[in-house]
Amino acid sequence: MSYVAATPEAMLARAADLAGLGSTLQEANALAAARTTAVAAAGADEVSAAVAAVFGSYAQSYQSIGAQMTAFHEQFVQHLAASSSLYAGAEAANVQQGLLDVINAPTQALLGRPLIGNGADGGTVGGVGQNGGDGGLLWGSGGNGGDSTNAGVAGGSGGSAGLFGNGGNGGNGGDGVVGTSSGGAGGNAGNGGWLLGNGGIGGTGGAAGGEFDTFGGHGGIGGNAGLFGGIAGAGGNGGIGTGAGGGNDDGGGNGGMGGSAGLIGTGGAGGLGGESLNTNGGNGGEGGNGGRLWGIGGNGGNGGNGALTSGSGGDGGGVFGLFGSGGDGGHGGENVSASGTVTGVGGDGGHGALLVGFGGHGGNGGAGGDSISFGGWGGNGGDGGILFGIGGNGGTGGPSGFGGDGGTALLTGFGGHGGAGGVGNPTNTAGGLGGDGGRVFGIGNGGIGGTGGTGFGTGNGGVGGAGGDGGALFGSGGVGGHGGAGGTGGGNGGDGGNGGNAQLIGNGGNGGDGGPGDGGGVDGDGGLGGSGGSVFGQPGSPGA
Repeated sequence: MSYVAATPEAMLARAADLAGLGSTLQEANALAAARTTAVAAAGADEVSAAVAAVFGSYAQSYQSIGAQMTAFHEQFVQHLAASSSLYAGAEAANVQQGLLDVINAPTQALLGRPLIGNGADGGTVGGVGQNGGDGGLLWGSGGNGGDSTNAGVAGGSGGSAGLFGNGGNGGNGGDGVVGTSSGGAGGNAGNGGWLLGNGGIGGTGGAAGGEFDTFGGHGGIGGNAGLFGGIAGAGGNGGIGTGAGGGNDDGGGNGGMGGSAGLIGTGGAGGLGGESLNTNGGNGGEGGNGGRLWGIGGNGGNGGNGALTSGSGGDGGGVFGLFGSGGDGGHGGENVSASGTVTGVGGDGGHGALLVGFGGHGGNGGAGGDSISFGGWGGNGGDGGILFGIGGNGGTGGPSGFGGDGGTALLTGFGGHGGAGGVGNPTNTAGGLGGDGGRVFGIGNGGIGGTGGTGFGTGNGGVGGAGGDGGALFGSGGVGGHGGAGGTGGGNGGDGGNGGNAQLIGNGGNGGDGGPGDGGGVDGDGGLGGSGGSVFGQPGSPGA
């Protein structure tokens, strides 16, 4: 087999030669045109005129062909010149790759990873997802983990980055086989660069086999972010249950935890809990923590819906640094069957940063099946920062469930508001109690109490939550929550919540109004007003 050697310099030289040849062709065509296209007739007879016309026609055809040749020549020269540029680019890339190979060789031999470059994605070998390769020590993103296809096998983990780069995503777990195995866990994600980079996303758990105590696989953990900026990876979703009834046990998997930020950055969200058609929904994953200097905590994942029990929402991620806000709690899952027994509660909000920060809001409680007494309770709001902060609001309760309490503020700030109680349901007709407002320990006002839930049928309305107390030095108490209305079949209204108390200086909070009765039911009593400050302040008014 013969080989052709091509260099960019030689190709450029040949293109220049061909360009000169084109100039020569153009000059020859121009000289021939004047002597061939305008041939005069030898005489005035018809034969001479016909001969001249024939010669003129041949000359014009020659000029047309010459113009086509000129155009072809110009295109050929252009393509040749472009090809030389491509050859030059390819040679430069070869030089760069060769240089990288020389640079990466020592670290590859000693540590098993390059100095510069992305890690390879993990494939699927024999049905098993392989781990993604780590990125270069100096620069490079981690490779993604491979998906598993064998029953119940965990997905491959994502590779981590070096100084700069993003973490690889985790691979998905393999689905379970009916009657024999649960779903495999999702692979954990790789971490972002040590200095800068985002964490990878955790893999999704495999679906349950569908019988005999099989469960969906848990979601993989999200990767952590880099030190200076970046978003941590979200946790993977839990695998779903796939059974179709008849007593099969096919619980959903739990969502994976979100990754945490470094010095500055946002925590990853928790993964969603897997849904189960027959038994238990999976819990939502917890949100990752925010950065140690500044950051925002990741939100908790929502709990999975379930036939018997639904999953609880994951707690929001906190912030252990100086500035930032906690993540919101995930919502509790709902019962998808009337025979459900336990309903998922909402996740608590994450706490704010140490100096200045806001607490995350609590998640809402899930709705229960018709046969159970209470829906899920709302999650509590997260606490605010120490120096200044605002407590997060409590989540709303599911049917007949209690609202979550508001978060507290410490030295300076405001307490979070209590969550509303859930409305009554056919089994437990009474409305849920409203959550209490958060209190303040230093300077600031207490939070407002949550409203009681409305009764169902003959059920009574829920009692309103109490207002939070004001700060020890200065601040007014929060207003009490209003009582819930009674059910339309003759339920009594719920009592209003008491107002919060002031401490040293400030006014007491007003009591919440009692809820109205319905269908002959009695109105609820108003809540008591909170006491005024011991040095200065007015007491709160009682509710109506």
